[in-house]
Amino acid sequence: MNVICLHEEAFYALIDTVVKRIKETHGIKEDKWITTDQAMRKLGITSKTTLQKWRDEGRIRFTQPEKRIILYDNDSIKEFLEKNAKDTF
Repeated sequence: MNVICLHEEAFYALIDTVVKRIKETHGIKEDKWITTDQAMRKLGITSKTTLQKWRDEGRIRFTQPEKRIILYDNDSIKEFLEKNAKDTF
């Protein structure tokens, strides 16, 4: 039996590649509207206050279909991240 060892970063990069490939192969698209937890994960933040601040400042689009339900625009989050990306030297 052969054993393959991967560093943690390489392992997660492999998982991301596999998931992306499966989505492309089967035509699976991401949801337009995502939950607070999903938005925070995509943005790499742990503070709901930061998310609310960005929402209140108009940096990220959201919808509020009911008083206690807030959903975030997935495309808006991607645009926000791209807009704040820095090129390497």
